Amino acid sequence: MSDYLIGPTPDDTRLTRGVRGRDHEGRMVDLRVVEERPLTIYLNSQEIVTAMTIGDHPRWLAVGYLNNQGMLLPDDVITAVDFDEETETVVVRTDRATDYEDKLKRKTRTSGCAVGTVFGDMMDGLQGVSLPAGQVRTSWLYPLAQRINTTPSLYLQAGAIHGTVLCQGDQTLVYMEDVGRHNAVDKIAGWMRMNGISAADKMLYTTGRLTSEMVIKTALMGIPVLVSRSGFTAWGVEIAQQVGLTLIGRMRGKRFVCLAGEERLVCDAELAHVADEPRKSGRKGAS
Repeated sequence: MSDYLIGPTPDDTRLTRGVRGRDHEGRMVDLRVVEERPLTIYLNSQEIVTAMTIGDHPRWLAVGYLNNQGMLLPDDVITAVDFDEETETVVVRTDRATDYEDKLKRKTRTSGCAVGTVFGDMMDGLQGVSLPAGQVRTSWLYPLAQRINTTPSLYLQAGAIHGTVLCQGDQTLVYMEDVGRHNAVDKIAGWMRMNGISAADKMLYTTGRLTSEMVIKTALMGIPVLVSRSGFTAWGVEIAQQVGLTLIGRMRGKRFVCLAGEERLVCDAELAHVADEPRKSGRKGAS
């Protein structure tokens, strides 16, 4: 994908499976459906979680998950990331001895697809978060959305999947997909950590809902802007307002709504040159 440092791989046959069925007219049809595989993540000798994932980029997913859960500290040195394909296990090794037995007892199931999991003290980690200032220009947002929404992807091929894209200005950098949007974010976090990428001038675009978990993970990564085609949850908006994260949702065509961090928003696009999308029928404001 020339527009991305790392892009979707819809032609990777390991990520989907062919199945046969009947359509609404009774005809036999062949289609691809997304795979789900368990991936067990260890931090040193301790088993942390088993995540359901499509199976690509397991090392980045493991490092990003541990990073976003606060189990990898900013100054931790990662000495190895070992993936065993046969047992579907990743072991992240650090030079610091770790023990998160108490933390593991305080899991909270989230609204994320494929049952996301956060830990009870993640909100405490937001207390010291200070997101950078800066700008997000609508002249960046519109071409980004158009490029992302037309990129060949597993979503367009098979559905049942979410995508998250790391952006800088009007450039798309890394596009990750997974059955849960939280997994896609964790893969990006792992890629950033393992490659020493700064978060201060970055933005995340996601195809999923703007939930509390998405806002928390974005803020903990130090990324100041989160954008989606989809809608918001009240807690997601509340947390974004508390930490000063710019939260933009319902972005379709030339329309969007910004419910937090409006001070970064610069409306500099020529809307006459932005193609609109027809409103969906049904309840007004639905997303």
